[in-house]
Amino acid sequence: MTDKLIEIRNVHKAYGAVKAVDGVDLTVGSGELFGLIGHNGAGKTTLFKMMLGLLPASSGEIRIGGRSVHGAAFRDVRRGIGYLPESLALYDNLTGLETLHFFARLKGVDRSTSPALLEKVGLVGAAGQRVRNYSKGMRQRLGFAQALLGSPRLLFLDEPTNGLDPQGILEFYRILAELRQGGVTVVLTSHILAEIQQRVDRLALMRNGRIQALGTVHALRQGQNLPLTLRVSFRPGDDKLLMTTLASLNIGPVETIDGIARFACPRQKKMALLAALTAAGPSIRDIDVHEPSLEDIFLGYAEEEAT
Repeated sequence: MTDKLIEIRNVHKAYGAVKAVDGVDLTVGSGELFGLIGHNGAGKTTLFKMMLGLLPASSGEIRIGGRSVHGAAFRDVRRGIGYLPESLALYDNLTGLETLHFFARLKGVDRSTSPALLEKVGLVGAAGQRVRNYSKGMRQRLGFAQALLGSPRLLFLDEPTNGLDPQGILEFYRILAELRQGGVTVVLTSHILAEIQQRVDRLALMRNGRIQALGTVHALRQGQNLPLTLRVSFRPGDDKLLMTTLASLNIGPVETIDGIARFACPRQKKMALLAALTAAGPSIRDIDVHEPSLEDIFLGYAEEEAT
């Protein structure tokens, strides 16, 4: 496989007059953890299915590992791909182990790895239980296990933590970290932006079938030039000194409660502000600086589009 594992060139997908995907250009490098975010109906799942060869593009080209997803040679590439759809259909009458055996047969891979996969995703104790008795989180873990059948080198995960509790989410990303150390490439979508912002290498923000923004979280923050949020703890009675310091840099408004000041700071004034606060000496007890979250970035691009 090439360094550019996934190559998408001017891809469109239309359903009549509806443009589900509208001129997408994108590359994903081998070994990346790549995030795809956007509102419902942005085109994420449609793009996923086209990359898997499950949906034909109306126009444009998609290549994985240097091969077209609609060429005869793609069959060999597809054997190295795992896919967890947002809504995976499972047979309630089968046990967890029988379910993995079923999917292994569909994929044409060795089913002997099924018990180990159930252990990996935390379902070894429920291997003999029928799926009808599984919770939503257990079903999601089982779906993840089926995506890992055959030791894929490329994973497409559509809302993979849906239904998982906080511990389950931590375990999921721990498994992804192990897989990436082994060279696995991951493309995922998530509506829970806070959980992916520190984990993805790059991400694409889709809106109305198009990629509105692309890059690292840091680069997207820079592109929006969103203000930082500061939380400053000051010594009782020294609030006037703090206000004077902030006013000298034309920073405000400021909310103060019980010795804590909260305010926004333009990014370009960050270093000057920190220097001024440090110069205030013991009057300033603590400083917390919060970067804009991925959700802030997402909403910023949405507002930019609206205007």
